[in-house]
Amino acid sequence: MADITRNGSEGLAASSAMTEWADRLRRSSEFVVIPLLALVVSALLFSVFLLLVGKSPGEFYLLLWRGGFGTGFSWQNTLIRATPLIYTALCVAIPARLGLVVIGGEGAFVLGGFAAACAALPFVGWDAPYIVMPVMVLAAVLAGGIWIGIVGALRTYRGVNETISSLLMFYIAVAFMNFFVEGALRDPSSPNKPSTVGIGDQNMVGDIPGLSVHWGLVVGVVLAIAMWFLMNRTTFGFAARLTGGNVRAAKAQGLPVGFLIVASCALAGGCAGLAGYFEVAAIQGKANASLVAGYGFAGILVAFLARQNPLAIVPVAIFLGGITAAGGLIQRRMGLPDATVQVLMGLIFLVLLVSETLYGRFSIFKPRGSR
Repeated sequence: MADITRNGSEGLAASSAMTEWADRLRRSSEFVVIPLLALVVSALLFSVFLLLVGKSPGEFYLLLWRGGFGTGFSWQNTLIRATPLIYTALCVAIPARLGLVVIGGEGAFVLGGFAAACAALPFVGWDAPYIVMPVMVLAAVLAGGIWIGIVGALRTYRGVNETISSLLMFYIAVAFMNFFVEGALRDPSSPNKPSTVGIGDQNMVGDIPGLSVHWGLVVGVVLAIAMWFLMNRTTFGFAARLTGGNVRAAKAQGLPVGFLIVASCALAGGCAGLAGYFEVAAIQGKANASLVAGYGFAGILVAFLARQNPLAIVPVAIFLGGITAAGGLIQRRMGLPDATVQVLMGLIFLVLLVSETLYGRFSIFKPRGSR
C-alpha cells in the first residue's frame, strides 16, 4: 500500500513538473512567434513597395540572401557589420530591464572611439601594444560609460526623460568630437577628411585566424553572455528587474533605485564605448566622421527584435548585419539606392512596435488554467 501511495505521489509530481514546463514553454514561445510574425508582415509590406517602384520582390530577397549569407565572403562581411550591433544593442537592452528607453547609444559609440584614438596619441611610435591597447579600451569604456551614465543621473536626480536626453546627448557627442578632430587634434596629413593621428599598425586589433573578421566579434559574444548572466543570475540583475517592474515596490523593499539606474546606464554606455574602440582599433585606425555610422540607432532595432535578451541579441545582430551587408549587391544588380535596406529595416522597426500590442492577447500562449 505504501508503495502504491509513493508511486502515485511521484506520478503526480512528474505530471505537475511536465505541466509547469509546458506552460513555461507556451509563455516563452510568444516572444518568438510574434517577432517572427512581425518580420513576415514587414517582408510582405516591403514587397508591395518594391512592386510599386517596378522591382521584383523575388529578385530582391534572393540578392538579400546572397549578399548577406550566400557565400563565405558574404558571411564574413555580415559578421563584421554585426559586431558593433551587438554592443550597441546591449546599450539599449540593459537599461530596458529597468524600464528605461535609452536610444542615444550612438553618442557613446562615437565618444568611445574618439577617446580610444586620443588615448593612443601619447604612445604613437611606441612598439608596446600590450600597454597601448588596454589604455585605449579603458578610455573607450569610461567615455561611453560616463556619457550614458549622465543620462541615468539626469533621469534619477532631475527627472529628465532618458529617451530625450540620450538622443540630445548624441548630437553633443558628435559636436564634441568634430570640435577636436577638426581643430586641435587634426592630423595635418589628412586635409580632405579631418582625422586624428593614426593609432599605428602595431595597435590595431587583428583578425580571427582563418577569417577576415576581427576579434571584436568574439569579445562581443562573450560580453553578451556575461550581460545575460549579470541580469538574470545575480542579485544586481534581480534588483534591476524588480525596479523595472515596479519602482515603488523596489523603493519599498529598500532597493537603491537611483544607484541601479545610474549603474545600469553606465554599464550600457561602456558596452557602446567598447564598440567604438573596436571601430577605431580594428577598422578605421583613427577617429573621424566615419565613426558616425548609425550603428547605435540600428542597435535599437536589434534590441527590440531580441526582446532585450542579451543572448538573443547575437543572432538578431547577425541577421540585421546580413541585411546591411547586402545593400551594395542590391544596388548594383537592381539599380536601387544602397539605402533601400535601411528602408526595410525602418519598416521592420515600425511593424515591430505595432506588434507590441499583440502580447498577452492570444490564449494559445497562456497557461491552461488562466485561459
